[in-house]
Amino acid sequence: MRLRSLTLGAASAAALLAAGVLPAHASGTASAPASAQEGTVSAADLLAKVTSCSQISQGKYKTDDETSATVPVCGKNGAVFWKADMDIDCDGQRTTNCNEDRDPWYQDDTAFHQSDGKPLKAESLPYVVVPSSSSIWNYASAGVKGGGVVAVVYNGKVEYAVVGDTGPTKIIGEASYATAKALGIDPDPATGGADSGVTYILFKNSQVSPIESHSAAVSLGDRLARQFLQNN
Repeated sequence: MRLRSLTLGAASAAALLAAGVLPAHASGTASAPASAQEGTVSAADLLAKVTSCSQISQGKYKTDDETSATVPVCGKNGAVFWKADMDIDCDGQRTTNCNEDRDPWYQDDTAFHQSDGKPLKAESLPYVVVPSSSSIWNYASAGVKGGGVVAVVYNGKVEYAVVGDTGPTKIIGEASYATAKALGIDPDPATGGADSGVTYILFKNSQVSPIESHSAAVSLGDRLARQFLQNN
């Protein structure tokens, strides 16, 4: 299995304070997702809306250092999406499975932080990594922000995650340990991941508050996914 690329944690928690946040309906404490099929929208219905790509990125991304650039960022009404692999991000707070001993590329920070200012917990919080802004694509200018909701689709399953970290400027396709585990993907940060078949649908101008509340991400994600089906 290919090696995961380093993610870059560089933004402050202040980036999470913006208009349009959804209040959490439950405790802000991060907890592992309870189900790999979340919400009321099926994987098939979501995938039916992303069969063609209207490319909005200025170029394409690699899925790993050693591969060629083949993945564009595509635009839809109310969302952007890409189809790639899934490398495992274990960065953030040290936990049983996310630490220096388990992850050769471990970093103790994430680009976006919890409401208490601490880094995110990759082992328990489903989050997605977006490429750092570059001449290829600037995620912020596309309406993507820290804490934004992402529908991650794989093998007939839908998992709602948040935008939680930023990565290399030329590589795409990475999500947290918790995201992979919920989707039935091997979450091992050194040897796990999926080589292909993962679709990431990021809903524009969305934001979960607090970012660490997975229940809030599912609630908002389900509503936005239904809107996405209606508007595309």
